[in-house]
Amino acid sequence: MINSLALKVNMVQKRFLTKYRGLLLPLIVEKDEDGFYVVECPVLEGCYTQGKTIDEALRNIREVIELVLEEKKSREILKSYRLRELSLHTITL
Repeated sequence: MINSLALKVNMVQKRFLTKYRGLLLPLIVEKDEDGFYVVECPVLEGCYTQGKTIDEALRNIREVIELVLEEKKSREILKSYRLRELSLHTITL
């Protein structure tokens, strides 16, 4: 029963990912004070993770995006989202 449920969840996640394949999402990556890389997708609420390396953090954010897309609100956001311009700026205080 548990394996069947896990398989169904996996199929639903793949369906969502296939639907949004090719969509560009912005990610912000920052190295924290402990040396971990923190990654956030500012388009999706609560979509952030970390990893010891950038590669690990990027793999992790893909998993988080899959989980966040289980929420109808997140899917609605992505329906109309198109990256038009992206810019990152820093200031010194």
